[in-house]
Amino acid sequence: MMNTRRRTLYTAVGHFRSVTTKDGAYPVVLVNRQEYQMDPQEMTVWSILNWRLLDPQSVEVFYEPMFRTLMLEERRTLENCLGRLVTRGLVAVGHGETDFESLYDLLGGLYVVPISESLPLRTATFLKMLLLDGVPFARAKQIFRKARLSEGEAQVMALARQALLSTAELIRCVDLGVTDVSSDDKVMDALYNDTDATSDNMGDLMRASQSREPVTLSVANLCLHKQIIFERV
Repeated sequence: MMNTRRRTLYTAVGHFRSVTTKDGAYPVVLVNRQEYQMDPQEMTVWSILNWRLLDPQSVEVFYEPMFRTLMLEERRTLENCLGRLVTRGLVAVGHGETDFESLYDLLGGLYVVPISESLPLRTATFLKMLLLDGVPFARAKQIFRKARLSEGEAQVMALARQALLSTAELIRCVDLGVTDVSSDDKVMDALYNDTDATSDNMGDLMRASQSREPVTLSVANLCLHKQIIFERV
């Protein structure tokens, strides 16, 4: 009998920022320029999912030792905490009948933001690694050295540096051979020049694309290599 178990994957959305006031500093996550405060349990789960693509069992593997080390107050179950973060838009979730389908469902509608060119974002991300992840300074510095990208990853980064594009929109760019998306008009002319394509249905339109798998995997690799973050609009 075939295994039809539904796959589920999670990842974090937005980026870490430390806000300093006269009363001290506190962490927030920025999504689409809006600050979101989280309690310690939520911040722990978000931090686990930052630069990771994890199924529920893997989230639990990371969560249990962190929960004990940080002596967190468990205000809700891990499942409920994940659900709350998804509802607030701070964590994305994808489902599918195969690992790849769940990955595409997860990433297709998320917008890709390179961190290598943004000094404020790089600084905030570096601080997140030191303060929340407990990564030693030398190790964090080593991680941020520019990695050699594959051809597909370089293509994704070249497009993402020009415009805020979703994974599905990046797939359409590759399908059409589009390399110049340096203005909103060029994005609209290149990607939405027919009556069928909208930002709402782009993910479904790209399911049949031959470029779907290589571009989606390139985006996933860039996330795992800490070269990008994901955003919503």
